[in-house]
Amino acid sequence: MPDELERGRAIFLDEARELVDELETALLGLEDAPDDKELVGRVFRAMHTLKGSGAMFGFDDVAAFTHEVETCFDMVRSGRLCVTKGLIDLTLGSLDQVRLMLEGAGQASLETAQGLVAAFRDVCAGASGSEDAALPDGKAAGTACLPCRPAPYPGGGEPATYDIRFRPQPGIMLNGTNPLALISELRAMGDCNVVAHTEQLPPLGEMDPEACYTWWDMTLTTARGIDEIKDVFIFVEGDCELSVCRLGEGGQDDGRALLGEILVEKGDVTPEVVEEALRRKKRLGEILVDMGKLTPAERDEALAEQRTRERASAEQAGMASIRVASERLDVLADLVGELVTAQARLSRLSAVLGDPELQNITEQVEKLAEMLRDNTLGMRMVPFGTTFTKFKRLVRDLSRDLGKDAALESSGGETELDKTVIERLSDPVLHIIRNCIDHGIEGPEERGAAGKPRQGVVRLSASHSGGNVYISISDDGRGLDAELIRQVAVDKGLVGPEERPADGFLFELAMTPGFSTAKSVSSVSGRGVGLDVVKRRMDSLRGRVDIVSAKGSGTTITLKLPLTLAIIDGLLVQVSDSFFVLPLGSVRECVERAGTGANERQFVDIRGELVPAIPLRSVFGIPGGVPALEHLVIVDEGGQKVAVAVDTVVGEHQTVIKPLSRAFRGVEGVSGATVLGDGRLALILDLPGLISCAMKEEADWLRAA
Repeated sequence: MPDELERGRAIFLDEARELVDELETALLGLEDAPDDKELVGRVFRAMHTLKGSGAMFGFDDVAAFTHEVETCFDMVRSGRLCVTKGLIDLTLGSLDQVRLMLEGAGQASLETAQGLVAAFRDVCAGASGSEDAALPDGKAAGTACLPCRPAPYPGGGEPATYDIRFRPQPGIMLNGTNPLALISELRAMGDCNVVAHTEQLPPLGEMDPEACYTWWDMTLTTARGIDEIKDVFIFVEGDCELSVCRLGEGGQDDGRALLGEILVEKGDVTPEVVEEALRRKKRLGEILVDMGKLTPAERDEALAEQRTRERASAEQAGMASIRVASERLDVLADLVGELVTAQARLSRLSAVLGDPELQNITEQVEKLAEMLRDNTLGMRMVPFGTTFTKFKRLVRDLSRDLGKDAALESSGGETELDKTVIERLSDPVLHIIRNCIDHGIEGPEERGAAGKPRQGVVRLSASHSGGNVYISISDDGRGLDAELIRQVAVDKGLVGPEERPADGFLFELAMTPGFSTAKSVSSVSGRGVGLDVVKRRMDSLRGRVDIVSAKGSGTTITLKLPLTLAIIDGLLVQVSDSFFVLPLGSVRECVERAGTGANERQFVDIRGELVPAIPLRSVFGIPGGVPALEHLVIVDEGGQKVAVAVDTVVGEHQTVIKPLSRAFRGVEGVSGATVLGDGRLALILDLPGLISCAMKEEADWLRAA
C-alpha cells in the first residue's frame, strides 16, 4: 500500500506540473482574449483537477490554495466577474506559488501564499458587492460586471436532462475518493434520480471494506451545463468509467442507443418499441421494463453486454498514448546505439566472408536496425513549441519590470528536436531573450521619438534544414553598437587600438566570458555572462551562433544545432590509416582529382566556381604523401562551400556519437568519435570549427607573409 501511494504521488506530481504549464498557456491566451469562454473553462477545470488530485495524494496545501483560485474563476465562468490584467497577474503569481508547493513545502513562502489567498478573496468579495477589488499594491485585480454576459447554460439557461453513468474502479477509495460525495454534489445541482447497481457485491465474509463494488446510473435535470457536470468527476476520470449525455439531442450516442441496438439484435424488442422509448427522458432499460416489453433478467443481460462493449471501446481509446519516463527513453537510445555498432560489425564480417545466406540475413538486420533507430529517435523528438509559453511569460514579466512594452511573436512551434537538445537549449534562448528586452528593445518614449511603434517585438522561430535545426531570435530594437563593442574590446586588450575588425568578428567577441557593454550591473544583466552562456552551451551541443545586427534596426541571433545528439547519418572518409565522419546533411557532392603532391591549402575549380580546399592530412598532421587520385568532399556549411580533401571516400555510415574525454574537448574541428564495425575509432568532424580553424591559420599565414 505505501508503495502504491508513493507511485500515485509521483504520477500526480508529473501531471500537476503539466497542468501548471497548461494553466500558464491558457492564462496568457486569456489575457489577449478575455471573453474566450473555452479558455476560462480550461483554467477552471485545471484548477479543479489540481485541487481534487492534490487532496487525494496528501498535498493539502495545494488543494486549499487552488480552491481559492478555482472559486474566483467559477465567478468568471458564470459571468459575475470579468477578466482583467490585474486578475491575470494575480493568477500567474499563484501558479508560481503552486510550483514551489509541488517542489516542497520548505521552498514555498507561507506569507506569500496567505497574501495571495487574501487578494483572491478580496476579488470575489468585490465582485459580490459590485465593487472593484484591489491587490495589495493597489492594482485592480478584477472588476465586478454583473451581469457581464449570460451564463453559459445549454438552451439559454433552460433546464435540461442528462443521462449519467458512473462506474468507479474497485480501488477508487484507496485514493481517498468517496463516490457518495460525488453523487451528493450532483444532487445539489438539481433533480437527480439515482439507481445503484449492487449485483457485484460479494458475500459479507469475502468483502473488502476498502473496495467499491457498486456503480450508479443517474438522470439529472438541471440548468447547469454539461461541462459543469463533468467537472464533478474531473479528478477521478482515470479511476472510473464515466458517460454524461444530454437526453433528447439527435445524433448523440448517449449509451441508450447502444443498449437499444443490443436489444434489437437479441430479438427482445422491435426497433419501433426502442424508438418510442428513446423519446422519454429516462433510462431505456427501466422504460422497457415499465412498458412490459422487457423482463428484468433480459434488461440485466443487455446491460452486461453494453458494459462489455463500452469497456472495450474505452480500452482501445486509452491505448492511444502512454506515459514513459524519459530515463527509459535514454536507456533505449543507448541500446539502439550499441545495436547499430554491432550491426556495422556484422555487415563488415558478412562482406569479408562473402556468404550469400549471411549477407541476406545481414541486409534484414540492417533494415530492422534502421527502422528501430528511426522510431526510437522519433519517440525522443518533442515540438519546440512546448517551450514557447515559458518565453512568452518571460517577455511579459521582464517588460513590466523594466517599464517597457514588448510582445513575443513565435512561429515554427511544430518543429521537433531531441528532448535532450530542447532541455539544454532552454537557458541559451532565455539569456538571448533577456538581452533583447534589456539591451535591444527601447522604452515606449524612445521608440516613439525614433518613429517606431511604442510596442517592441521579439520574434522567436524554429525551422528544419537538412539534419539541422535553426532557432532564430530577433528584435526590432536599437541593435548592437559595433563601435562600442570595439572600444570595450580595446580596453580588455582583445584588439589593438588601431585595428578595425569586421562587425561579425566584434559580435563574436561579445560572446567571450566577462564581456559586457552595460554601464551598470542590474538584476537582469551587466555581468557579461549572458552570451558567454549561449556560446558555451552551443559548443556543447555541437552547434554554432550567428549574429546579424544593424544599429537602430534590431538584432537577429541564429542558433544552428543538430536534430539529435545520439545517432546521425554520416559520410565515412579515410586519410592514410585514419578515419573521419562528416555529417551527411552538409555534404553536397564528392569529386575526384589528380593528386597535387602538396598538402598546402589551395582553391579548386568546381564547375567554374572557386572553392577553398582543406586537406585533412595537413590539418591533423597525418604523415605520408597525397595519393595519385585524391577525393574532394564538397560541403556547404552556413552558406559557405569548402572542399575537404581526403584519400578515400568509404561511404555512408550510421554514426553513433560518443563524447570525447575532457583531454580532447578543446580540439577545434572535432565534435566527437564513433566506433566502426572493425572496432577502430573515427573522429566526427565539426565542420564550422574546422572551417574557422582553417581561416584563422590562413589569416596568420597571410600576416606572416
